[in-house]
Amino acid sequence: MTTVTYPFDASEYLDTPEGDQEYLTAAFETRDPAFIVDALGLSPSPSGLTHLAQDTGLSRPALYKALNSDGNPEFATILKVAHALGFTLVPTRTVEHV
Repeated sequence: MTTVTYPFDASEYLDTPEGDQEYLTAAFETRDPAFIVDALGLSPSPSGLTHLAQDTGLSRPALYKALNSDGNPEFATILKVAHALGFTLVPTRTVEHV
């Protein structure tokens, strides 16, 4: 018996600010840089990419390149995008260091 699978597109389900935040939080919890970049790239709608470019000071092509599945953005770009989307990155200690 063959299992049929279909591509999953998370952007189809990210239709509220709360959903965006939950997805991005889940991405950061995995500590997977590619997943985090992907989640940041899914947060703005395509029409919102123009506004995101303006808010970050980056061009649309630069954002596409940085936030696509092959992108490897600089940390400064991650911070700019997160801030423009209304997120802050706050370090929290999850394990006790001695």
